Amino acid sequence: MKRDGYISWDQYFMGVALLAAMRSKDPNTQVGACIVGEDNRILSTGYNGFPYGCSDDEFPWEREGDTCDTKYPYVVHAELNAILNARGKSLAGARIYVCLFPCNECAKAIIQSGITEIIYISDKYADTPLVMASKRMLTTAGVKFTKMDPEIKKIVLDFGAEGR
Repeated sequence: MKRDGYISWDQYFMGVALLAAMRSKDPNTQVGACIVGEDNRILSTGYNGFPYGCSDDEFPWEREGDTCDTKYPYVVHAELNAILNARGKSLAGARIYVCLFPCNECAKAIIQSGITEIIYISDKYADTPLVMASKRMLTTAGVKFTKMDPEIKKIVLDFGAEGR
């Protein structure tokens, strides 16, 4: 008889996205993404950070000031990082799990990559013009988006557990 209490596929993949977010060095916003194929296999992951070769210690993390002195022109968002990290694998029909609803730029990349569904937790920028534009494009392109309301609120990783 199989055990009770195991997590669902959605909980598992969102957990991977949340774990990826923990790699972000951004002091204000940590976002992770996990792209999953139709067969429930992980195709790629990503988190928000600077491009390869651009040091986390040399580029700014500030949110305010002159544009070039803030993080905004430099940071690659989690969704785009996950798409790029797939390194040319077909993402047609895939779904992407993200901590934060995608911005308009990530929406374009999601649409162009062939991803057909977005599962997200937070939509804290829902009333901003860029997220409204994102939703308009996604809806027009037929990309489904669903807010996840996890039945469980916390999963604890125990690195000391050997073989259970």
